[in-house]
Amino acid sequence: MKELGDFLNSSRKEYDLDELKEDSASGSPFDQFGLWMDYAIQMQINEPNALTLSTVSQDNRPTSRIVLLRAFDEHGFVFYTNYNSRKGSDLASNPYAAMNFFWPDLHRQIRIEGVIEKVPNEVSDRYFFSRPRESRIGAWVSDQSGLLDSRETLEVKYESMLREFEGKEIPRPPHWGGFRLYPSLFEFWQGRTSRLHDRITYSRNEKNGWNIQRLYP
Repeated sequence: MKELGDFLNSSRKEYDLDELKEDSASGSPFDQFGLWMDYAIQMQINEPNALTLSTVSQDNRPTSRIVLLRAFDEHGFVFYTNYNSRKGSDLASNPYAAMNFFWPDLHRQIRIEGVIEKVPNEVSDRYFFSRPRESRIGAWVSDQSGLLDSRETLEVKYESMLREFEGKEIPRPPHWGGFRLYPSLFEFWQGRTSRLHDRITYSRNEKNGWNIQRLYP
């Protein structure tokens, strides 16, 4: 344990790959996000669309997990899940949430805060039917976040569903679909030397535009 403690206490990494300035940042946070995401894809970052989603329960207990971004535009950021899962239950009682993309190989991080709503059924249907058949069956099988007595129970249930849907179209479960986060704040973080990082925020203003500001690192 001492060796682990020593490592955690002394681990240091210098950040010196790039810079982010107010005058070079896009006027739109969605455009800036697209530029950084495109670059992460070009640099072959492992799962660049993976993000930490943080929600808060009805009794004010926060929790986080990794989900995958499946779409974004000037309206918001879309992911899919089981509506009865822990995150689904949290969002049903408290629609405010935060997303965090972290690309350590690029020394970059993007935080996004906002309110979340379910996407229309036709949007969820369209994405669901684009998934592999096995994943569609998995959406029916999993009582996500519920207690499971054994792995065997899950596998038996999966095999049963395979037989039930054999030769049939697999419909989208009513408990499964998409959410869209409508942003009110973005923060783009670029690691810099001596821990003097660049932090540029975009916050909604009264004209529904964006104020661009720099934060202390």
